[in-house]
Formats: sequence, C-alpha cells, structure tokens
Amino acid sequence: MSKLGEPPLDGKTDTNPEGLTAAFGKWASAVAARLHGGGLSCKVLQREAFQKQMLEKLIWISAFMHVGTHHQGATVGVVEKDYRSEVTSLIAELESVAAAERQLTFDDGLEERLCAYSRAVAHFPTAVKEFKWRNGWFYSLTEKAIALGKDDPCPLHTAWIKEIKII
Repeated sequence: MSKLGEPPLDGKTDTNPEGLTAAFGKWASAVAARLHGGGLSCKVLQREAFQKQMLEKLIWISAFMHVGTHHQGATVGVVEKDYRSEVTSLIAELESVAAAERQLTFDDGLEERLCAYSRAVAHFPTAVKEFKWRNGWFYSLTEKAIALGKDDPCPLHTAWIKEIKII
C-alpha cells in the first residue's frame, strides 16, 4: 500500500513478522521468487490456506474501510486505535458469514492479525470502493439469506451500508 514512487510496503506485522503476502497456484513459486528478489516476503500456500488468507484480507478491507467511512474517512490507524470495538464487531460478523459460506474455520487470532496489519499501514485512507468485489460480496450473502426467508447474517454491515448510502 505504497504511493507511486515510494518503496513498497511488505505485509510484515508485529503478529506476522514473516509477512502476510501469499501466492497459490501454478505460478505461485515464480511469483514468490520475484517478490523475494525485490526484498519482499511471500509464502506459497495450498488452496485451503490461501483461501483463508484471501478471505481474511477481504474481511480486513471491508471492515476497516467501512468503519473509516462511517467516521468521515478516518485513516486505517485511527479506526484501529479509536474505533476498535466497532471494527472488531464488524470483523466478527463478517468472519462468521464468510466461514459459513465457504465452510471453513479461520485460525485463532483473526482480529489481532487484522488490527496488526492496520497498524502497519496506519496512514492509509479509508473509503468504501469497488463495492461489488469487497463489501458487495457480504451484502450478496445478506440478499441470499433474506430471499430464503432467513435473518440478515450481517445486520451491522447492512445498516452501515444503508447509512452511507451505498445501496
């Protein structure tokens, strides 16, 4: 999450000093080698581990951007420091629905990993963008549940989306 011309920020945090960047698939080793050659970390993961990490990143960007927007564009660091209870409530909600949808269990410590990443990129601004691929995935699960006559699995997420007039 660096600006053009600045050195790249590695996905290393105080909870994951080995880094969070990961690759999966046919070219994963080549991608990791290229990143390592540039002084960056990258793990090569198997499908399930990669899927968990991919969803963790989706939860991070969806939760932190959403809470930051809810608080008039607070930076990621401000969200982690000043609105932690709100972001952790949203993380728990999104984690639950993602785990149920993909039939997986996230590793312990998800909240702390996501907050640690936020401290590593504390300067990053917040905005709900690319709704369809980020928060929209969670909202599609809400729509699916409601269409089946079930309760909204993401009521906090839905309420805040409506509040900031995304839907």
